Amino acid sequence: MSSRGLGIALTILCVVVAPACNRRKPNTIPQPAPPPVEAPPSTTTTPPPAPPRGPERVEDRQPVAGLTEEGIDSRSLDELNRNSPLKPAFFPLNESDLDDAGRSVVTGNVEILKKNAWVVTIEGHCDERGTAEYNLALGERRAAAVKNYMVSLGIAPDRLRTVSYGKEFPFDQGHSEDSWSKNRRAHFVITSK
Repeated sequence: MSSRGLGIALTILCVVVAPACNRRKPNTIPQPAPPPVEAPPSTTTTPPPAPPRGPERVEDRQPVAGLTEEGIDSRSLDELNRNSPLKPAFFPLNESDLDDAGRSVVTGNVEILKKNAWVVTIEGHCDERGTAEYNLALGERRAAAVKNYMVSLGIAPDRLRTVSYGKEFPFDQGHSEDSWSKNRRAHFVITSK
């Protein structure tokens, strides 16, 4: 090939190839990754988290002699909860409304809270009968009923938390009406001073 033929070939190559080399890729907007596909709802219920305390019995939660208002501020949260001045309120079977006895107990607890700046968690509990879902919902209604009553008596709502444990943490492990009646309750845990 002559130098002229070579020059023409190079010119054609530059005319054809050069524009292709200078072409920019079109601007593309990055697409987000598709969301993960949710698993179908499970037919089993995840149990609620464990309460922030060890196993206990009814007799462990009753006020004991020597727990007077005089030394109450110097006690740790563990001591206060171990020998709590706050009594549990009990409920009839399948009920979430406070009866006269329950209102009386909660009123006494309100008087104690008015003298102290504690933040309290109200735990809703049920007996072992019924499904986990039913008992979690019932425990939630029980805790909410107690909170609402306490607020109506003058306790600030931001001092009260609620949680439902359903039937997961019974006071009494028995399988009789006497045991079940102890497990249908709103339980008070002092969470901060």
